[in-house]
Amino acid sequence: MSDTTNPLQLIANVVGSGNIVRDDTGLEPYLTEWRGLWRGNCELVAKPGNTDEVSRVVAICHKHGIPIVPLGGNTGLVGGGIPDGGVVISTERMTNIRNIDPVNFTLTCEAGCILGNIQDAALENDRLFPLSLAAEGSCRIGGNLSTNAGGVQVLRYGNSRDLVLGLEVVLPDGRIWNGLRGLRKDNTGYDLKHLFVGAEGTLGIITAAVLKLFPKPRQKETALLQLQSSEAAVELFTRVSAQAGDALTAFELMNELSIELSVSHTPENRSPFATPAPWVVLLELSSPQEGDNLRNALETVLEQCFEDETVTDGVLAESGSQTDDFWRIRESIPDSQAPLGGSIKNDITVPVSKVSEFLKRGDAAAEKIIPGIRPVSFGHVGDGNLHYNLSQPPEMDKQAFLDRWHDITDVLNDIVADLNGSFSAEHGIGQLKRDELARYRPDVEVEMMKMIKQSLDPKNIMNPGKLFLD
Repeated sequence: MSDTTNPLQLIANVVGSGNIVRDDTGLEPYLTEWRGLWRGNCELVAKPGNTDEVSRVVAICHKHGIPIVPLGGNTGLVGGGIPDGGVVISTERMTNIRNIDPVNFTLTCEAGCILGNIQDAALENDRLFPLSLAAEGSCRIGGNLSTNAGGVQVLRYGNSRDLVLGLEVVLPDGRIWNGLRGLRKDNTGYDLKHLFVGAEGTLGIITAAVLKLFPKPRQKETALLQLQSSEAAVELFTRVSAQAGDALTAFELMNELSIELSVSHTPENRSPFATPAPWVVLLELSSPQEGDNLRNALETVLEQCFEDETVTDGVLAESGSQTDDFWRIRESIPDSQAPLGGSIKNDITVPVSKVSEFLKRGDAAAEKIIPGIRPVSFGHVGDGNLHYNLSQPPEMDKQAFLDRWHDITDVLNDIVADLNGSFSAEHGIGQLKRDELARYRPDVEVEMMKMIKQSLDPKNIMNPGKLFLD
């Protein structure tokens, strides 16, 4: 095949020979999931520098029927960015912040912008972009939107879907849809941006976005609190919510083992408590107003909670560095599980009123299936989202434990369904949860999704093998 007809060479001509990867060593980071659960293959990685180049590359792939996997920071947790042949289109060179409009409270940026850099740019303009998650130093906004990422401030500001006003998208045939409108009201037919938010790259490639900004917080109060039960945590949440309203920005629940792991496996972490407790809550209030009313409100509700022993011990952060220390304990939990061996990850959501019931039923079910299993339970309980991770028993073989993945998750997901919850709160479907999508969502719902996919991508070249089993 000549260079003028070889599609891979045509792609190289579009992005430049220095912006493709084809050798085995160079390809490896694009083929491997960061936890090592999946490894894929592809013919080429293309790194376009702008939307026009993305469009031209996608048009070539469409013409020749070449599968495409869009890739941001490769920090996903369900295998959604792992290719099975074809071409990976990485947005890593598309890092421009195109516009910041402090008056309109919007920021327009390209899909390859790292989340932490977007946060910094907003703060430099006295504004806040509230999406916050552990991978914010390396994840990219296109991937955040494509997976509808959640994070620790969903309680106050919502998921990624709630933080985007407009999108620019390259469709599967290479056409560009420019929907970069920074409008709060635009009632003109279907709200097309929401087709692509959460679609995991199966309907097109997000190349730019208009994001919502918010007033920069002037007050922030952070507390780390010990409790004897998950029921007490839900009661605490109810009381603080009633007292503080939407000033309650985050409410994170962590069980004793998750705190123990975070402190013992992260050298800079220190527990402020003399003795452990079954549960710890990290909560934060914030406000754009100056003053100390948040401190007063928090102290008032905590005084009541100490009196009736809803809370048994607690520390209020007295400085920004102490706030950072508290958050580092929470954010270190996922990585600190590695020394325990195999880990079966669960990202579920139930109504807040059902959190305690899920934890009790989940613990009992997991122990019955694999005696000695160790729940590492933590998450954004203020919005009902738990990361209910299960580590292998100490004497069990790691692979033998991982081979029981669905023995555990099928039972847990049945409990979640019984409680009117979801088997995927914020991580998406990818490859990991395709069976669950088919099992737990109504047939008509899955069929509608497939109809949308078929309409926009009849050749099925956009991230094939993700979301659906066929």
